[in-house]
Amino acid sequence: MADGFAPLLAALARPGRPSSDFDLNPGTVLPEGRVLRPAGVLLVFEETPAGLRLYLTKRASHLRHHPGQIAFPGGKVEPGDAGPVAAALREAEEEIGLPRGTVEILGTLDPHETVTGFLVTPVLARLRAPFTPRPDPSEVEAVFTIPFSHLVSGRFRVESRHWRGGMRRYYVAPFGPHYIWGATARMLRALTDRMGR
Repeated sequence: MADGFAPLLAALARPGRPSSDFDLNPGTVLPEGRVLRPAGVLLVFEETPAGLRLYLTKRASHLRHHPGQIAFPGGKVEPGDAGPVAAALREAEEEIGLPRGTVEILGTLDPHETVTGFLVTPVLARLRAPFTPRPDPSEVEAVFTIPFSHLVSGRFRVESRHWRGGMRRYYVAPFGPHYIWGATARMLRALTDRMGR
């Protein structure tokens, strides 16, 4: 495998810990006996002469949940899926036209709990063949890449906003016109934490 992926593989070999949308809000009281729905998202990395780039999507503005937000391709585990990895691959094929055979699964991070009741498994993958995104307009407005070095260099910061009667703190990692925040930023922060950054 190309040397550019060595830091990612080393990070996956290190122990991690679960993350959640509540990490920065320790006073949050979560319901007893809550049932989380399993989901998977795909973190697709492409090696370029300038370094690794990570694929992200901008969700369609007409969606009911998280319209216009920056996200990874992925979604909930459906009955026909073998698990979060299969769900992430299926959703990436549906959302951005990524053929399953063009990626190599590198591993997974610890699950992330979202405020919307999902337990999301981040699945890391290497792009093995040229790929031209074909976003599904019913779900995705745009597909783009960012240099992974932007995240590794520690571009995360904490912001806050009013949410459900209180202040909610969350990670952000803006890149150009793209405001990466919330669960997406938190999962990326979990990855860079495992890289020791």
